[in-house]
Amino acid sequence: MERVETIIVGGGQAGLATSYHLKQLKREHIVFEQAEKAGNAWRNDRWDSFTLVFPNWTIRLPGAFYDGNDPDGFLTKAETIAYFERYVERFDLPVQFKTSVLEVTPLADGKGYQVTTSSGVFQAKNVVIATGAFQKPKIPAFSADIPTGILQLHTGAYRNPNQLPAGAVLVVGSGQSGMQIAEELYQNGRMIYLCVGSTPRVPRRYRGRDIISWLTATGFLGQTVDTLPSLKARRASNPHLSGKDGGHSLNLHQFARDGVSLLGHLAGVQDGKLMLKPDLKESLAKADKAEKDIVGMIDRYIEANGIDAPQETLPDFQDGYSSEVITELDLGSANINTIIWAIGYTFDYSLVRLPITDEEGFPIQQRGVTQYPGLYFVGTSWLYRRNSTTLPGVNEDVEYIVAHMTKY
Repeated sequence: MERVETIIVGGGQAGLATSYHLKQLKREHIVFEQAEKAGNAWRNDRWDSFTLVFPNWTIRLPGAFYDGNDPDGFLTKAETIAYFERYVERFDLPVQFKTSVLEVTPLADGKGYQVTTSSGVFQAKNVVIATGAFQKPKIPAFSADIPTGILQLHTGAYRNPNQLPAGAVLVVGSGQSGMQIAEELYQNGRMIYLCVGSTPRVPRRYRGRDIISWLTATGFLGQTVDTLPSLKARRASNPHLSGKDGGHSLNLHQFARDGVSLLGHLAGVQDGKLMLKPDLKESLAKADKAEKDIVGMIDRYIEANGIDAPQETLPDFQDGYSSEVITELDLGSANINTIIWAIGYTFDYSLVRLPITDEEGFPIQQRGVTQYPGLYFVGTSWLYRRNSTTLPGVNEDVEYIVAHMTKY
């Protein structure tokens, strides 16, 4: 049985950042990644026209800050994959691809862990779980009630409009992925029905800057988990944004103006009919309020710090409020032949054979450090800050757990 000082489970951005720091410290470690190549999430779980929604200047993996000639642009899918491939190669990180971790169990003497993989069994003093925030596609149980002739896809399996059969498309969920996919499809001439959730909205640019610049400066993205009203708030979606075509805003009212049929939450399916909650306008109001609250916060920050930024009044679209509130929709009559589930992912840390998750499925930890010596988490939503899973935010958490690990 091979012994390694530290095993990192997952070769995404969090796992690679952890490996970078351990490599700089000359600490023995190995990264197990089940995919064949680097950048798996971007390579195999994103659509063809995908771009990052954070500007290029925010790409800050340790040792590889963005230094290209388009800091305000947005990396494409191919460019993002290439970035991760170069990262592994440039720093010669010890990533073992095509290796799935099956379970992590504590050793009997309490001095480390046994890690069972598809390539053998290992022992390690430290184990870092870096499997990311998007692990298992979330699809409701009532999807089994949908007629068999209708194609069902999760956003992770969607690639482009040509992949779908002819006819209308139902997109369930209005988070970032759902909104971007719905926009691509209706701009491609498809009739779109969109089940709207409570995801907030922000403008792509405001008062002369990209919104991410303002959200960084005001501390919004750096908000710590202890400031949330409840732990359930960790599941809140990121605001609507797109980096496609140089970056632009996404607005449900604009969607309605462009012909998208907005619907409330999907509650179930009976006899080929969608059962919908009558909460569309409540969801629209939440998105509208979120935008007003966030730009109000930015306005106050600008005034308080004497920043020279041009005044701006955002468009006040109201088209969505004119949409008919539908509580039942026949899939056949609407000619819906495709359903895209855009309701996110669920966590799955069952490979760790210890009670390490709370009632919400989140790992029980403090800044990535668990109660079990040598067991750590990185790359998880709201691990410490709002931006814990992002390219500009993940390194802070990684530095903390590496410092803790090497100290003890």
